[in-house]
Amino acid sequence: MLNQLAKRNFDITPFHVMELLRRAKLLEQQGRDIIHMEIGEPDFATPQAIVDAGLKQLQTGDIKYTAAAGLPELREKIAEYYRSRYGVTVDKARIFVTPGASGAFLLAFGATLNPGDELLMADPCYPCNSNFARLFEAKAVTIPVDSTTNYQLTFDLIKQHWSPSTKGVLIASPSNPTGTLIGREMLKECIETVDQLGGCFFSDEIYHGLVYGEYAPSALEFSDNAFVINSFSKYFGMTGWRIGWLIVPDDFVEGIEKLAQNIYISTPTLSQYAALAAFDEQNLNELEKRRTEFAARRDFLYDELIKLGFEIPVKPDGAFYIYADCGKFCDDSYRFALDLLENEGVAVTPGLDFGVNQPRRYVRFAYTTSIERMEVAVQRLRRFIS
Repeated sequence: MLNQLAKRNFDITPFHVMELLRRAKLLEQQGRDIIHMEIGEPDFATPQAIVDAGLKQLQTGDIKYTAAAGLPELREKIAEYYRSRYGVTVDKARIFVTPGASGAFLLAFGATLNPGDELLMADPCYPCNSNFARLFEAKAVTIPVDSTTNYQLTFDLIKQHWSPSTKGVLIASPSNPTGTLIGREMLKECIETVDQLGGCFFSDEIYHGLVYGEYAPSALEFSDNAFVINSFSKYFGMTGWRIGWLIVPDDFVEGIEKLAQNIYISTPTLSQYAALAAFDEQNLNELEKRRTEFAARRDFLYDELIKLGFEIPVKPDGAFYIYADCGKFCDDSYRFALDLLENEGVAVTPGLDFGVNQPRRYVRFAYTTSIERMEVAVQRLRRFIS
């Protein structure tokens, strides 16, 4: 039956970390103490205000399909969020509530990418984005980046790699796995460059809110023609609720709505009603306390990894990841991650999951566990590398 599998399936890359997670869970079942620093999921529970809003709606029993674009009142709340946080006005007609950021990517790429089109993105990057492009028979062209550009694309790199087949550019800021931001002026210049070249600009902003110093601008501050992907998963702590949003240019509203109607009918209704509470002032205050905690975790882990001898040329400004060069200790980060898990019970993600730009030199640490647990992890790391 394997010969009946669609050819695109052979080009979809697996998550190497899932094998590590499977092994970590098995070790836990055997009684081992495992410190999880591999999965990009906040360890905080969903804020109580959001849970209460979901429970209130659930008790009514009225959990039916919504419009494909989402609850009008939720789309209006998202629009208000952009007015207050970014100072931009977005017509709620351009906002689509989606099943996670993944649903947003499927709509954005499904509406724009044709077979053979190329999509430029940085390497290292989140692997699913390349696979989403492949799903529509397009090709992700990954551009090696390093600390000299803050692990982000520049307008010069975009110009250098643009070809007659290029359809657009994807920039993620803050980035997974590096946690770095693109500067305000550079983001503006990248958007202008893509516009001049006649392409589409996609802005992955799912880690907005989780920024620890420098302000993270939205692409919407510079253009109404950008596709902006965001999510309730990271900053708002709603990973398992599977809800995100997509903001599209005016000309794409009708086409995107048709895709949403056909691909998933509507985003889970319960999750949408719960998300109505996400933007309430009391809940945002709670999220800011969590952001402060993440900042403290970043500072602790960054300092400790440097002391251990890991090379981290750019201190991350956002998300909850540190992408560290472990080349001083090994020549294969996947083997490093496996051995660290087996010997010391610390789970991290190997660079193989993030592209082809020296992936065996890097591991990603997620500071999605408490400082107390990370202190234990550092002790185990010290013992492991010594």
